Amino acid sequence: QVQLVESGGGLVQPGGSLGLSCAASGSIFRINAMGWYRQGPGKQRELVAGITRRGVTNYSYSVKGRFTISMDNAKNTVSLQMNSLKPEDTAVYYCNVVADSIYWGLGTQVTVSS
Repeated sequence: QVQLVESGGGLVQPGGSLGLSCAASGSIFRINAMGWYRQGPGKQRELVAGITRRGVTNYSYSVKGRFTISMDNAKNTVSLQMNSLKPEDTAVYYCNVVADSIYWGLGTQVTVSS
């Protein structure tokens, strides 16, 4: 049984910062990559940022330069530091793990509003 526990969502004003974390536990043999997706109101789920176990990162165009993803291989955790947040960043953010299978967290709400 694999479990992903996300934390760090909440309400923040435009221009503010927020950090998300996700810890993977359970029977995971080897994590190849971790990432964050989001789904805004009335929108499809989209990739926000991803990172491989070797540290190669990729970001969606809309967050590049504002968000930073990092991964701790030893602890099986992935974090997302979000700066200069905009109202359009409002969404449910989901942790994603690519290992022997693909695993998803339950999601954490991020709301950017004044």
